[in-house]
Amino acid sequence: MDPTRPFGYRTGQNTQQESIAMSSHGPARPMSSLKSAPLRGEALVPGDKSISHRALILGALSVGETRISGLLEGQDVLDTGKAMQAFGAKVTRIEAGEWRVNGVGVGGFQEPSDVIDCGNAGTGVRLIMGAMATSDITVTFTGDASLRARPMGRITDPLALFGTETTGRSGGRLPLTMKGAKNPIPVCYKTPMPSAQVKSAVLLAGLNAPGETVVIEAEATRDHTERMLAGFGAEISTEIMAEGRVITLKGQPELLGQTIAVPRDPSSAAFPVAAALLVEGSEILVPGIGQNPTRNGIFTTLIEMGADITFENERIEGGEPVADLRVRFGPLKGIEVPPARAPSMIDEYPILAVIAATATGPTVMRGIKEMRVKECDRIDAMARGLEANGVRVEEGEDYLIVHGMGAVPGGATCKTFLDHRIAMSFMCLGMAAEKPVKIDDCGPVETSFPDFIPLMERLGAHFRKENG
Repeated sequence: MDPTRPFGYRTGQNTQQESIAMSSHGPARPMSSLKSAPLRGEALVPGDKSISHRALILGALSVGETRISGLLEGQDVLDTGKAMQAFGAKVTRIEAGEWRVNGVGVGGFQEPSDVIDCGNAGTGVRLIMGAMATSDITVTFTGDASLRARPMGRITDPLALFGTETTGRSGGRLPLTMKGAKNPIPVCYKTPMPSAQVKSAVLLAGLNAPGETVVIEAEATRDHTERMLAGFGAEISTEIMAEGRVITLKGQPELLGQTIAVPRDPSSAAFPVAAALLVEGSEILVPGIGQNPTRNGIFTTLIEMGADITFENERIEGGEPVADLRVRFGPLKGIEVPPARAPSMIDEYPILAVIAATATGPTVMRGIKEMRVKECDRIDAMARGLEANGVRVEEGEDYLIVHGMGAVPGGATCKTFLDHRIAMSFMCLGMAAEKPVKIDDCGPVETSFPDFIPLMERLGAHFRKENG
């Protein structure tokens, strides 16, 4: 491989031109997941998606060179890197997981010559909107069918306070065009819902506004943006006050390029962890998993259910707590998950619902209405898929109750709705169900976990490609 090849080159996949042009995974690829023998081995999951997005964006907003190791090379993150290149940064892949970003500095984004296509990346598009919102440029954003259906008003509304103007489809949906603020003003914004994406978009917009931008969140959400901003040299502080977490950012800093080691993604780790908990006789090691307290609610929940998970070699890497997870099969019981824990595990509820189906007794998940505005309505998608496979569920606007039954009958086809987490969740269900579980499309998995299928097969999973 030529290490000087620019962004977009991916060994063994598409040519550079094809990978830059692609915004979705192509034709549907149905697949069945069959009952598995005990899983054994080491599961090397990809780099953290949230941190990978932020590393590329802040690298592009910095002066000098940022070196990133462990970057997730899923399509979502590649689309963010492609966008940073369109804004004028130089983004280069050195080798697998190793990337270099030569930034343009805060306020240095140039106006792209074409539409910014973010594919399926909800996090990517929202963070990018924040990063460009206070630059005097005009940008049009689009994405795949799933992303075009997702609401963007929760981002465009607070960005308007800086002076940004947005026009687009009804409901603030993509495609939309944003005109960045020519003379941005700092804002004080209280988030109406727990959302790290909203918080992060406002903070990124505040970088190029004079004075202090303040974000107040009643419930703590993942703090990767605050940690990384500080690492790049921004003046940022967090105080716990009566109204919640008050985050203050001093605008117009000079961010300096950094060396970033991306920890392995806890959201991706949840899938092999779940599979080992579901398949009798399994024991696996999942090394180097980020244990940021704003992200590790799933592991706390699983241990409360009786999961045999031990945390080994605990350490700090790239400013983030990390540990190796040893996971063994064992009996699980249903619990009521505290609603306050939802922000720290909102992406893990689909796989938790699968685990709950094989536990004893009901698992109650409340305060999860944010699931309805993800890549799809994940509450509905999981409820319908579990019901089709013989599991009794109850659902409401912000809750899901799964009545665990031990052995799940299986045998049904589940719709994935272009959602990577729905696809992987039902593939894990099939590994423990009595009959194979089929998904209508495994393609979306590539957006966050390109190696999911071969990794799981190396552990002992049995998947079968099906005809469309």
